[in-house]
Amino acid sequence: MSDAMLHAVGQNPDDFAVQVADSIESFIVATTEVAKGDEPDSAVPFLLLEVSQLLLTGGRLGAHEDIVPEERYETDTGPDMDVDDLRERFAVLLDPIDVFSEVFDPYEPRKAPVPSRISDSLADIVTDLRHGLAHYRAGRTTEALWWWQFSYFSNWGPTASATLRALQSLVSHVRLNQPLAALDGLDTDEDLTEEVLAEEAGKVMAEEIAAPLGLRRAR
Repeated sequence: MSDAMLHAVGQNPDDFAVQVADSIESFIVATTEVAKGDEPDSAVPFLLLEVSQLLLTGGRLGAHEDIVPEERYETDTGPDMDVDDLRERFAVLLDPIDVFSEVFDPYEPRKAPVPSRISDSLADIVTDLRHGLAHYRAGRTTEALWWWQFSYFSNWGPTASATLRALQSLVSHVRLNQPLAALDGLDTDEDLTEEVLAEEAGKVMAEEIAAPLGLRRAR
């Protein structure tokens, strides 16, 4: 099924599957455009809007009754598309505000925050969404919805929620004129203890939040 078939004449635009697929395709297209870096000054607010809209779709999937695939085993969609270029583009675009502090499960007691990257999160979300889109484009609508719902609960939903919180925090600090201490960025690959990573991860937004949210280092 071609991309054009996502909006085939015979499809009802009010159909749940069509609306979910449209929202997911829109998110993938929009974030890919942002990653090109043509408009860095508006990148963070635009990502805030896109992730918010995606989570509305995720909420609809989460509130829906369990979707059961027609086949016992998932049909092979072939290798997932490489997202390394997307990840790297976002890492460059969002430096030095890429790293943020995340708590994976707010209901799990005494769980320390861990460092995460917006660039990694966005690439992981796109990978999950594209996998379901491959089913949808092949005409396996139920399997696509099943995958999107399952991965919403297990991966892309929590990832998108944490990313939204980070993006909202960035915008809020700028709009409320509450800058954070300047840091060059925290490398999660450094040989640091978990305690140090957790303590430092929330400080990486850079002085005046990258001047401000233009994503250029304050000098």
